[in-house]
This record gives sequence, structure tokens and C-alpha cells, in this order.
Amino acid sequence: MTHSTALRSIVRRTEVTWGLVAAAVAAVLPLIYPSTFLLNVGPQILVMGVFAMSLNLMLGYTGMVSFGHAAYFGMGAYTLGILMQKTAVGLAASLVLAVAGAALLALVIGFFCVRLGTIYFSMLTLAFAQIVYTVVIRATPLTGGDQGLIGGIPVPPVRLGPWTVALRSPLAFYELTLSLTVAAFLLAKVLVDSRWGLLLRAVRDNGDRVEFLGASARGLRLSAFVAAGGFAGLAGALMALYVGGAYPDFVYWTKSAEPIFMVLIGGMHTLLGPLVGAAVLVGLTAVITQYTSLWGLVLGAILVAFTLFLKVGLLDFGAERWRSRAAAAPGNPPVGGVARAREAK
Repeated sequence: MTHSTALRSIVRRTEVTWGLVAAAVAAVLPLIYPSTFLLNVGPQILVMGVFAMSLNLMLGYTGMVSFGHAAYFGMGAYTLGILMQKTAVGLAASLVLAVAGAALLALVIGFFCVRLGTIYFSMLTLAFAQIVYTVVIRATPLTGGDQGLIGGIPVPPVRLGPWTVALRSPLAFYELTLSLTVAAFLLAKVLVDSRWGLLLRAVRDNGDRVEFLGASARGLRLSAFVAAGGFAGLAGALMALYVGGAYPDFVYWTKSAEPIFMVLIGGMHTLLGPLVGAAVLVGLTAVITQYTSLWGLVLGAILVAFTLFLKVGLLDFGAERWRSRAAAAPGNPPVGGVARAREAK
């Protein structure tokens, strides 16, 4: 194993370790300090973190920038909301069907989009998202039109062995959202660290070389598109449960910008980065709105300063500093042409 490969392996293990530590702290914190603010904002952070992580499966691992990712978020929300309101399907099955519906929509849209590259891909994803938005607005008998699925989403208590958990309890819903977020993170981590994930990175770096080696770059991009859509559908379904409905804003193009900002803030070269970005963006928004009605101006100024001075995501910045220190530590083998020239002398 080369030195750089060993570093990447350590970084991958460290990411999982820190992710599980953060999840453990997040699970225990409301039990120790039952803050209303935490129980209200915490689920938003977790849901938007999954949403941002789903986008990063395309942005960070294949280099595809989607401006229409809200379509799959909204698909998950409306699928769960309609099933829970108008059918006898249970919560677990509704969540699974919401993920499947979003992934299926991503498969259909992605079939056309992944044929294109760069800006054409991005604009086509936006165009399809606007089509989905129009369908949501016009299909009033099913979606409620511009009013959304009003009237609330009935959520029956969940039985866990001898216990019955009422998910309408803020603490219970917080813990459920945290559990599903951890499960989504671990599943995504397994995927990106697998052979499939390595091929996605190869497509990002040089798609022509991947084709030369016998793999289908288009097929790999489509698979990433579908996986990202499925994770986004989970986030949308959880948001529908959180707010008690599904609304056209979930599908509107401005919703697609939020995960992009979160990925840029937290970092696109790890899966924890988007979750950190969601915590920063959602947390700042919640705090700033308590003190001023000009929260958009204040938050925009903070984001501009962050972008101009840091230039990379928080975890990307930390990972690069950690790698630099690890590489410079005594006993590490020298790398690069200069080091080899010195060894030759």
C-alpha cells in the first residue's frame, strides 16, 4: 500500500468514526438538555443534511451539478404524504415507496440528462424539475395544487416490541430522523468506498479513460443520478413528516439551491461535509431570524465572506491540513520527483 493510499484509508475510517461519535452525541444531547430549539431545528438539520449528501453523490463523486435536485425531494414528500393521507399503507412501507418513487423519477429524468455534459446537463435538470413543479401545481385532486397537502399527515404510533412510540412527540421524531440519517450515511459510505464509488471518481476525473477500460461512463453517471434521487426522496419524505404535509415549495427550483450551498460550505470530498454544511446553514438561519428580519442580508454576507476567504468546504479544508501534517511527519516515505532525486543522490 502506498503512502497516499494509506492516508486515504485512514481518512475514510476517521470519517466513519467521527460520524458515529457525532451521532451518539446528537442522540444523547436532547436527553440531557431537552431544548425546544434543538428539537425543532435538529430534525431540519438532519433532513437537509441527507438532502445535501444525496446531491454530493453527483457533485462530489461524479462532477455533475444538478439544478433540479428538488424534484426528487418533492417526489419523496408527496409520495409519502399521499400514501399516508389517502391509503392504508403504513409508515415504514410509505418511506420505502417514497424512496423508490424518487429513484424511479431520477431514472427517467437521468436517462435524458446524463447524455449531456457540463452546463447543458445542469440546465436540463432544471428544465425537468420545472416540469415536475408544473405537474404538482396542476394535479390539484392528487397534490392539492398550490395549497399542497393540507390537513396534516396522520402518523400512527410505532410499536417497538413491548413499547409504543408516538412519533408526534418532538423527541421521538428527532430520534427517528437521527436514526434514518445515520443509516443513510452508512449506506452511502459503503457505496462510495466500494468499487462502484471508485469508478464514479474515475468518471469524474477522466470519463474517456473509463470508457477505454471497458466501463460505461454514461451508465455510471446514471446510477449515481438514481442513487442521489433515492436519498433525496428519503429526505423529502422525512420533511413531509416533520411539517405535516407536502407543498409546491419542496419542488421549486430555489429548493435545489439549498443543498448546493450546503455542499460548498461543508465540503464536497467527504460525505460528512454536506451534513456539516446543513448544520451551519440551517443553524445560522434559525439563530439569525430570531434577531433580525434582515436575515437574508446577514446570512448572505456571511456566506460571501466564507466563500471568498476559505474557498473550500470546512471538512475539505480540515482534511487537507490533516493530510499535509501527516505527510510531513517524520518517518513518512518521501513522495514526488524532488524527493526521489534527493534519494538518488
